This record gives sequence, C-alpha cells and structure tokens, in this order.
Amino acid sequence: MGRIDYLHDPDAPPANSVVPSVVAFVQNDAGQVLMIQRSDNGRWALPGGGHDVGESISDTVVREVWEETGIQVEVVDVSGLYTDPGHVMQYDDGEVRQQFSICFRARPVGGELRTSNETTQVRWVAPADLMELDVHPTMRLRIEHAQDRARTAPYIG
Repeated sequence: MGRIDYLHDPDAPPANSVVPSVVAFVQNDAGQVLMIQRSDNGRWALPGGGHDVGESISDTVVREVWEETGIQVEVVDVSGLYTDPGHVMQYDDGEVRQQFSICFRARPVGGELRTSNETTQVRWVAPADLMELDVHPTMRLRIEHAQDRARTAPYIG
C-alpha cells in the first residue's frame, strides 16, 4: 500500500481518520540510531506503527520495532507527542489519516537486524550520517527532539 505525506499543503485531502501510533528512537551502545527504509514511500524513518486494541502503548513500541527490524527493545521514556492537524497521510485505500504519533526513546536488548514487508532496509546509522538520508521533515523533528537529552519534558505539538 502506498502513502503520500502532506504537510501544511492547501491541496491535501481532508483527514477521515486518526490512529494513535508510535515511533521509537532506538540507540545502541555506540550511539547509532535504528532506522528503517519504509516500503510504502521509500523514505527513511524511525520504526513504529499503529496502536492495537488490547495493547499498552509500550507494548506497541516493542511489537512494532520487533516486527519492522528484528530488534527487541525496552522502552526508556517519551520524547514527544505529535498531533499537527496540518500533517496528513493519504493511503491507496482511501484513508487520509491525521497525524497522532508518540515518540519513545528505547534501548536494544536483543535480536538481529532484518527487514519485513514494511521495510526495504534496516540499519544502524551514526547520528552524523542521518542528514544524508531521505527523511520526512516531521520524522526529522522527532529525531531531533529525541536526541535532545537536555529536554526536561517531552515535546507536545
């Protein structure tokens, strides 16, 4: 299924759904960040996805990172909540989803890198190399906020 992101675009279709979702900023002991290349739009992103009925939100983080990357993680804390109504995602099936995303910091506790049907590449990326990747501006914002360890409270916006 394909996806088009619209960010404050007057030509964007109106949203018809909101789905709570998570992304995980995972850093290994070397300081590298776990990144995926999405199969639906080809862009690089933090691993994550939609919250399912019956899950705690931290269970969603652990499940999504495992499904998309093969890495087992432990949730550390929350770095931000992202609910900008000007960011919508249009899917091939007609869904137009308003952003509602919670970014968590997590640490790897096991597993080995692998791709999934949602990812074409999975890799550990040095922070200095993140700028070389095709990352959507809203995802780049999540990464910047998660890297800012001096922040005393999560970003809310």
